[in-house]
Amino acid sequence: MPRVLITGGAGFLGSHLCDHFIDRGYDVICIDNLITGNCDNIAHLFGNSRFRFIHHDVTEYLYVAGPLDHILHFASPASPIDYLELPIQTLKVGALGTHKVLGLAKDKGARFLLASTSEVYGDPLIHPQPESYWGNVNPIGPRGVYDEAKRFAEALVMAYHRVHKMDTRIVRIFNTYGPRMRPNDGRVVSNFITQALEGKPLTVYGDGSQTRSFCYADDLVDGITGLLFSNESEPVNIGNPNEMTVLELARLVKEFVKSKSEIVMKPLPEDDPKVRQPDISRARRILGWEPRVNLREGLAKTVEYFRTKVH
Repeated sequence: MPRVLITGGAGFLGSHLCDHFIDRGYDVICIDNLITGNCDNIAHLFGNSRFRFIHHDVTEYLYVAGPLDHILHFASPASPIDYLELPIQTLKVGALGTHKVLGLAKDKGARFLLASTSEVYGDPLIHPQPESYWGNVNPIGPRGVYDEAKRFAEALVMAYHRVHKMDTRIVRIFNTYGPRMRPNDGRVVSNFITQALEGKPLTVYGDGSQTRSFCYADDLVDGITGLLFSNESEPVNIGNPNEMTVLELARLVKEFVKSKSEIVMKPLPEDDPKVRQPDISRARRILGWEPRVNLREGLAKTVEYFRTKVH
């Protein structure tokens, strides 16, 4: 059986990737220290003989017995509320964690895929954002811990690719939503759905004119695995190019939940990006990939999941 290791595999996206590879006949090893991941996301896999969970922090010494074909490095706090509360852990997993996992991939001769982020573009001055854009990041701002951790991780992956001739991939992930998001993770989709279900005001920061582009988790997993099995070593944006304002999203969530919650405005957090939209022309050309799930369809599934978690 081919074997794949997924760090951060008990998290939102990592757990969907565990499912994807189990469904395709892989042996899956999931590593997570559970500071933001949750075993509930992978509980349905615990009885499967092809699934193994290791509770471990990848910034520490990492050993996995036996061969590995692929390693997908998804371990990291990944929402503002997490990396603002865990800034040092975020920097450590981007730097030390990436170094440890790359070392394991080198030892095993495994293909390595880094989960990077649209946050490497910072508060962008180019719109939409192509992979060739170097970004506009404040390295000492509160968000910088995540942005710079991922930028360093990308540089480290490319150094291993060039120096050690390793087989590497880098995916830059844009805003993603779907089942298994944490209700309190601070991301805009989960915030709005949780607030609407609880009958609380929907909190919009700034005037709500800032934009985001939301990709459903299933589409993202398809794009990530397409990249893994391609021959592309340069970074590739994976996200949904359909841009909308945060205020438009708040109104759409209210409609889906049939909520009477009001929308309230609060000050915009420091360095919060004003626009975010992926240029996915490379993904279309190289991978033949583009998202298929529209926002209304994806939101319906996400709201259904949140109804089981929010009381």
